[in-house]
Amino acid sequence: MRKLLVVVDMQKDFVDGALGTKEAVAIVPAVIEKIKSYDKKDIFVTRDTHQPDYMETQEGHNLPVEHCVEGTAGWELDKEVAAVVDGATFVNKPTFGSVKLAEMISDIASKEDIEIELIGLCTDICVVSNALMLKAHMPEVHISVDSKCCAGVTPEKHEAALETMRSCQIDVR
Repeated sequence: MRKLLVVVDMQKDFVDGALGTKEAVAIVPAVIEKIKSYDKKDIFVTRDTHQPDYMETQEGHNLPVEHCVEGTAGWELDKEVAAVVDGATFVNKPTFGSVKLAEMISDIASKEDIEIELIGLCTDICVVSNALMLKAHMPEVHISVDSKCCAGVTPEKHEAALETMRSCQIDVR
């Protein structure tokens, strides 16, 4: 059984930048240890990727905080995380969930038995979105989330997202 790790949006703007939180900063050491426990060929790293017109988009109107604009310091991965993901597969995504990621992993699942584990930021937006997209694409694949390697916009929203994922048969550890 091949085990894949999806590292969601561990970018500067979500860790300690424009939308960072103390909870996001606190998970960085656990995220690094988790990454180190996987073979790099089995790691997928997403990057929230916006363009300079972000504030004119629907997301920008609903979340009016410019963040993760491609090419900026805030778009880059947290430096400590970046140091341990060389050789992983990177997926830039313009929105919360990535269809491209789900298709890439579905292709692997069509050829061999896999399990998927997700970690990262933010639990209540991009982690839950990607977990649900992966589950929709591959309902028979075991999908889990390591709650100690995730942080939400608030601790309450983190817990609510974990409960949503449990309800959708995603194993929350």
